[in-house]
Amino acid sequence: MGSSVRRTVRLRWPPHLLTRLQTGGRTDGNRASPTPSFEDIEDAIVDGDRPITSGTARAALGHRPFRIVFLGAFASNIGTWMQNVVLGAYAYTLTHSSIFVGIIIFAQLGPSLLLSMVGGLVADRVNRKRLLIVVSIEQLVFSALLAWVATSSSPSHALLILMVVMVGVGNALFAPAYSAMLPSMVGRQDLPGAISLNSAQMNGSRVIGPIIGGLAYHFAGPAWVFGVNALTYLFVVASLLIVTLPEVSERTQYPSRWRELTAGITVAREDRVVGRCLVTISLFSLMALAFIGQMPVVAARNLAISPSSATYGLLYACFGAGALFGALSIGTWLARRSKPLIIRVCLVCYAVSLATFSLLRDALPAFFIVMLVGFFYFAFVTSLNTVLQTNLDDAVRGRVMALWIMGFGGTVALGNLLLGPVVAAIGITDVLLFGAGVALALAWYADVRPDATPRRGQVAR
Repeated sequence: MGSSVRRTVRLRWPPHLLTRLQTGGRTDGNRASPTPSFEDIEDAIVDGDRPITSGTARAALGHRPFRIVFLGAFASNIGTWMQNVVLGAYAYTLTHSSIFVGIIIFAQLGPSLLLSMVGGLVADRVNRKRLLIVVSIEQLVFSALLAWVATSSSPSHALLILMVVMVGVGNALFAPAYSAMLPSMVGRQDLPGAISLNSAQMNGSRVIGPIIGGLAYHFAGPAWVFGVNALTYLFVVASLLIVTLPEVSERTQYPSRWRELTAGITVAREDRVVGRCLVTISLFSLMALAFIGQMPVVAARNLAISPSSATYGLLYACFGAGALFGALSIGTWLARRSKPLIIRVCLVCYAVSLATFSLLRDALPAFFIVMLVGFFYFAFVTSLNTVLQTNLDDAVRGRVMALWIMGFGGTVALGNLLLGPVVAAIGITDVLLFGAGVALALAWYADVRPDATPRRGQVAR
């Protein structure tokens, strides 16, 4: 009992940090004093004495800038999804109209359809970090104004739509720049893990945000929810101020501004894999995701769940939980599986689970089935995004990712705007069954196996 045991903790530097220490942080081969910085020590502790497989979520977390921005974005997105889930429910509670819900969703996501190409061009031409800070502050301001509008007992519908549009404008500029910035934080080798984690934090916020938002809406009202969301933008601003990120280094000269703006479209036309990725996500979002915007209608008409209840928040959170697990699976136990195969399998499984969800009339099994819908939905989206990003050169990444944002978010807005009257005419069930059929057809089309010869916008692997 009186003897003491000394425990030795062995710290093994990961290879990329060992190289940095041996060269003093230089890349020109000239050696310098191998004194580790605080960031090197922190990264070594995180990466530690454990083998790390490149491309996994754990490898991406080994990069300090990514860790910090990841956490800031996660906190901010919790507020975003508090607002998103309450916004649709609030619109339905005010009007009991699926058409107005569709208009609100279009106001929220429509700017991504109309402005993402401009945002992608800006992301490829300016300092992405500064751009993200500015547009985050813009979204903060208009979310606060949205909260002010919602304090009225009978708010102006036009003013409500205007505030939502302005928040959407900020997001249309934010999303391409953030997506294009990922490789600079982790490198191409660990990009799949970063995409998986980024999708996971988006969907983790879909779990936490709706639960908090649903409860807050029920007990405190929508204005409180919108106000809290405004404050959460400070997290992403703070995280961006902390880290140092490289500027865009590659510049390509174009014969005209129009050619420069549409460079992403040129890449999509010339590269089969990039083109199919973008067509697949656009058609899927346009015709197979109506239930996301129309979830209050599904809950009220099919499941007898009030959109203003905490139970509705739980239903949306179950969908978010499934999406979270689907996103995480791509950076963990499915990390070494073929992404093109995962895409097609998940589309089939999504079609089956969505058709089942559309036919349910009992709330209890719906919580489980909507979780499966979320899982296959985001395992598919994360895999498709990974295939796309690994086929891009950094010089056009922002503009191609702008097309992804248009397809992924903007067409959801257009779909909800177009399908709102259809839902009112024939019912939500038939619309969801149609979406399941579209997903099944896309499973045949979405062959995104890489070509043998790289083309423009593609890198040799």
